[in-house]
Formats: sequence, structure tokens, C-alpha cells
Amino acid sequence: MSRWRPPPEKSTALVTPAGHARLKAELDDLWRVRRPEVVRALSAAAAEGDRSENAEYTYRKKQLGEIDRRVRYLSRRLEALKVVDTVPSDPDAVFFGARVEVEHLDSGELSRYRIVGPDETDARQGWISIDSPLARAMLKKRIDDEFEAALPGGIARFAVVAVDYDSD
Repeated sequence: MSRWRPPPEKSTALVTPAGHARLKAELDDLWRVRRPEVVRALSAAAAEGDRSENAEYTYRKKQLGEIDRRVRYLSRRLEALKVVDTVPSDPDAVFFGARVEVEHLDSGELSRYRIVGPDETDARQGWISIDSPLARAMLKKRIDDEFEAALPGGIARFAVVAVDYDSD
């Protein structure tokens, strides 16, 4: 069996202004704060002698690789992202950046989501990626529209209860 894996699907290159600011702050922190700290610790560990049995050296080397990988990703991603900071011309329909309240028609349970870019999702806050099956199913729907979404647990039916575009 080979180690080759097919490349992941391209994700939508959209981000909210707050998400863009968070990604830039993360890149800045990694480059100006965390990386120099790890490099100092790595050089101190390397000065201790035999590197083959030096756990601190091995750990710092791995940590530096992870930081460098994330810095490369963020640098490329920030160049490709389009910041969406306008309200759509039809604010009653669901588009990127919308806060949407939906009713699960099978259970009557209400859920609130915000449709954001794939780089800023946060399940605890209810922020879902525009690439997710639920977000794709609710795009362009209006209040009282019903829709189905293919979720991991099977097909689920929802109705849009509210849509708003409050700023962050």
C-alpha cells in the first residue's frame, strides 16, 4: 500500500472580515512569537550534544516543522481568500455570512447557525462552513422555506425560521 493520498477537494475561498483578521493574527503570532521561541529552544537542545537520544531536540524539531507547515498554509490561504464584508442585495435569503435559525421538522428542535468560510468554522458557536451539506442545502432559501440536507445520520428535513446579517 502506498502513502499517496488524493488531494483534498478545494474549499471555498471566502472569509468574513473577523475571520480574516483572526487568520492574520494567527500567522503573525506564529511567525513573530512562537517560531522564534521554538528556534531558541531547539538550538539550546542541539547544544546539549548527542541528538539521536535527545528527546527535547526531537520534540522541538517536530514542533518547528508543524509551525512552518501552518505558516506556509496561512500565507498561501490569506492570498487566495476573498473577504466578504457586504450584505447581499436580498437580505431575506440565506447567503454567505448569514445567521440562520432553522427548525428540524422531525423533532421540532430549533438550531441557530452562521454560514462562514471553511477556515473559520466553530461548532461550539454554531458556525458552519459554506461547504458543509447543511449550508449548501439552505443557500438561497427564505423564511418558511423547507429543505432537506444529506447529513451523516441520514436525510434530515428543516424549515428556515429566521435570517439576519448582523455584523460581528
